[in-house]
Amino acid sequence: MIKPGYLFTPRYTNYVFSLLFLLYMFDYIDRMVVSSLTPFIQEDWGISDTQVGALSSIVYWSIVALTLPISALVDRWSRTKTIGAMATIWSLATAACALTSNFGGLMLTRGIIGTGEAGYAPGGSAMISAMYPKEKRSWIMGLWNASIPLGAAIGVALGGIIAMKWGWKSAFGIVAAPGLIIAILFFMVKDYKTVALVKEKAKEHMPKKTRMGFKDLVKEFTSKPALLFTYFGFTSMVFVTTSLLWWLDDYFHRVYDMPMDKAGTKASLVMLLAIIGAPLGGYLIDRWRKKRINSRMLFPSISAILGSILCFIGFVVLTDTPQYIIFLLMGMVITSFIPGAAAATQDLVHPGLRATSYSLAVVIQNLLGASMGPLVIGWISDRSDLETAMSILPVVLVIGATLFFVGSFFYKKDLEKVVVIKMEVAE
Repeated sequence: MIKPGYLFTPRYTNYVFSLLFLLYMFDYIDRMVVSSLTPFIQEDWGISDTQVGALSSIVYWSIVALTLPISALVDRWSRTKTIGAMATIWSLATAACALTSNFGGLMLTRGIIGTGEAGYAPGGSAMISAMYPKEKRSWIMGLWNASIPLGAAIGVALGGIIAMKWGWKSAFGIVAAPGLIIAILFFMVKDYKTVALVKEKAKEHMPKKTRMGFKDLVKEFTSKPALLFTYFGFTSMVFVTTSLLWWLDDYFHRVYDMPMDKAGTKASLVMLLAIIGAPLGGYLIDRWRKKRINSRMLFPSISAILGSILCFIGFVVLTDTPQYIIFLLMGMVITSFIPGAAAATQDLVHPGLRATSYSLAVVIQNLLGASMGPLVIGWISDRSDLETAMSILPVVLVIGATLFFVGSFFYKKDLEKVVVIKMEVAE
C-alpha cells in the first residue's frame, strides 16, 4: 500500500533509497581514494602540491562541463537509466586509473570519473524528492548525503592501507568493482513519469495550463533570490568540505610526521562523524520547519557559523589531542547544512526541473567551490605551508553563513511561486 505523499510502497521505496545511498557512497570512494595515494604518487612521479590539487579539481571541472546537459536528460528522459549509465562510466574510469603511467594519463582518467559523476547528484536528488513527502525532504536528504562522508572516509582510509600493502595503483581497481555492480542493478529500478513543463495562466477567471517557454525556464531560476543565495551559500561550504576531504590526511602526515595509512585513518574519522551531522541536521531542520518555514536556510547559516568557530580553533589555536577533538566536532557540524540546502534547491523550483535545479547548484559549487578549494589550498601551501593554507577556511565558512542568512528572508515568498504537481509512477 502506498502512503500519502510517497511514490512507491514503503518496501520498494527503501530498496531504491538503499541503491541510491550505496551509489553515492561508491561515488565518493572512487572520487576520494586518490587523496591518500598522493604521497606515493608524488614519490613516484615528483609532482607538486598544485598538481595534487589538480587531481581533485579535474573531477569537478568535468562535472561542471556536463552536469547541465545530463540533468536535462534526467528531467526530460529517465532518472533511472541516466543514473545507471553515469555510475557505469565513473566505475570503469576509476578502474582505468590503475593503468596510467604518468600524471597526464591520471588527469585524463580522473576527468572521465567526473564525466560519469556529472549527473548523479541531480538525478538522485530528483528521485528522492519524488519518492518522499516534502515534509520529510530535509531528513531524507540528510540520510542520503551521509553517504558522502562515509564514502570519503572509506576511500581515504582504504587508499592508504592498500597502497602500503599492494601499491597505490591497486587501490583504484579494488574500489571500482562494487559501484559497477550496483549501477547494473539501478537500470532495473522503477521510474516516475516525466513531469510536463507547464504553468498555470489565468484566462476568463479560470486557470489554464500552458507550456513553459525559454523565458519561463530562465525565470524559474533567476527570479527567486532564495534559490540563488542557496546556490552560492552551498558553494562556500563545499569549498571548505572538499578542501578538508582532500588535504586533512596530508595535514596530519606533514604536521605530525604520521605514516600515511595512520594519517588517512585519522582524517577519515573526522569525515565519518559527518554521518551524524547530515541526518541530524535534516531531522532538526524538518522539526523546526513546522514553526519556521525558512528553516532550510536559517539552519545552514547557524551551522556554518559554528563550523567557522571550530575550524578557527582547530587550525589556528590548538594542537595535538585537543585539536583533534575539535576537528571531530567540526566534522559533524559543517556537514549539517547539506540537507537543508539540498532540500531548498528542490523546494523552490517547478517539479519538472528539480534535477536541473540541483545541477545548477552543482555547476556553481563545483566551479567556485569544490574545484577551487583543493587547488587554492595547494597553491598557498606551495608558497608557505599547509598549516597556513588551511587557516583560510574559517573565513570562507563565514561567507557561506552570511549568504544563507540573507537568502532566508526571501524563502517564504519564493516558495509561494512554485507550481504544485502530483508525481506518478511511470508504466
